[in-house]
Amino acid sequence: MQAQPFAHLSRHWLLAVFTLAAFALLIKLSYWQWQRAEQKQTQLDQLHTAEQQGPVQWRDLASIPADQQDGLMLQGKAVWLKPAVWLLDNQLIQGKAGYDVVIPVLVSNQGPAVLVNLGWVQAPPSRDVLPELSIPESFELMALLRTELKGFRLGQNLEDTGLWPQRMQQVEPAELSQVLGQELYAGLLYQQQSPYLYHYKAVVMPPEKHRAYALQWLLLAVAVVVIGWFMSKKEL
Repeated sequence: MQAQPFAHLSRHWLLAVFTLAAFALLIKLSYWQWQRAEQKQTQLDQLHTAEQQGPVQWRDLASIPADQQDGLMLQGKAVWLKPAVWLLDNQLIQGKAGYDVVIPVLVSNQGPAVLVNLGWVQAPPSRDVLPELSIPESFELMALLRTELKGFRLGQNLEDTGLWPQRMQQVEPAELSQVLGQELYAGLLYQQQSPYLYHYKAVVMPPEKHRAYALQWLLLAVAVVVIGWFMSKKEL
C-alpha cells in the first residue's frame, strides 16, 4: 500500500519526460522544414534574378563573384573532349529507367573544361548493355549553371571499365577531373537544346510544401502537449 504513491509519481514523471521529448523532436522537425523552405526560396529567387539578367558569355564568368554564379544562363561555343562520356545512373522519367548523358567540354577556349548534362536517354532492357549515343563534336552552348551539386550514393561512384561511356552514381567534378586528366570547373551545365531529353528541375519540392510540412509538425507538437496535459490530469 505504501508503494502506490511512488508508483503514481513514477508514472507522472515518465509521462512528463515522454511528452517533453516528443515535443522537442517535433519542434526540431518543424524548424528543419522551415529552414528547407527558406533555402529553396533563396534558390528560386537567385534563379529568377539570373533569368531576368539574361544569358552570360562563358568568357565573362570569371569576372562574376563565385557566390553569384549559381543559376546563371551561359552561352558559348562548346567543343566536346571526346571520347569521354559519363552516364548518370538511376534517372527515372515517367517510370522509365535511363541515364543522363554528361560530357566534358571546352567553352570558347576559355578557362578550365566544364561538365555538361545533355539530358536523358532511356536505358536498354539489360544492364549489361549501354545505350548507343550520338554526341555532336561541337555545339552552341545555352545552359543553366549549377554550382550547388548535391547527391547521395552508396559505394563506388564510377564503373571504370576502361571504355566509354562509363556509368556513375553522381556528378563529382573533382573525381571526374582525375579520370579525365584535366582540370574541371566545380559545377555542372544543363544544356537546354540537345539530342536528349531536358528534364532538369532546379527545385523538386517547392518552398510552400516545406512550409506546409513545418506547420504539420508544429501542430503535432502542440497536440502532444495537449494530450500529455489531459493524461496527467487523469493521473492526479
